[in-house]
Amino acid sequence: MDLASRLAGRRVLVTGASSGLGAHFAMVAARAGARIAVAARRKDRLDGLVADLVEAGAAEALAVELDVTTEASIEACCDEVTAAFEGIDVLVNNAGIATEGWALDQSASDFDNVMAVNVRGVWLMAVAVARRWRDAKAAGIVINIASVLGDRVATGVGPYAVSKAGVIQMTKALALEWARHGIRVNAIAPGYFATDINAEFFESDAGQGMMKRIPMRRIGSLEELDGILLLLATDASSFMTGAIIPVDGGHLVSSL
Repeated sequence: MDLASRLAGRRVLVTGASSGLGAHFAMVAARAGARIAVAARRKDRLDGLVADLVEAGAAEALAVELDVTTEASIEACCDEVTAAFEGIDVLVNNAGIATEGWALDQSASDFDNVMAVNVRGVWLMAVAVARRWRDAKAAGIVINIASVLGDRVATGVGPYAVSKAGVIQMTKALALEWARHGIRVNAIAPGYFATDINAEFFESDAGQGMMKRIPMRRIGSLEELDGILLLLATDASSFMTGAIIPVDGGHLVSSL
């Protein structure tokens, strides 16, 4: 089954796309020939990505400014993408932030900021797009980006873990409510993946120790998320909704 061909020409909106997973997911869709809208707070950081997406094979690429903590910004983003592409088929709800530190040392604003982006922002973005689908009587796909930390915890990342647990339950709740409208909502729960930001950590003794606790004894490469993204973003998963799919090297099934 050629999953990539099923995404060709589809209209995909990726939030938090200026770097990391968001930029990678946009590139996967571009190589499949989709029409891509990439959104982030700093639109200027997306200009180079748009050119790369077109070069990679995107049928069309668009950069949009988006702050998921502001309803007006979300509505403006959805309006701009809808006007440019005459609709949206897939939302990759990827925008997220994290703080580090012990719970006793973090402030209320630290906690609130994480919740504003990772929970409220994901909710508002999904609802804004889904309302457009409902009103147009159109089917649609939401792919939320959760984390294995939404199911199991680690020290020093309490607010982030709490927020991703919220995303997991949100995915199930929205999937239940929206199935009647032909809107499917699923989530990817990545484990630890190699990025420019964490490369130095995983070369350290602490990072090596963490890898030993992963059953596959390694971290993932971003390309190992491609298959699940293409599955969820296409009709190959047409009878799937409310699913939380971990891609984690077996981390969630490791022994306590």
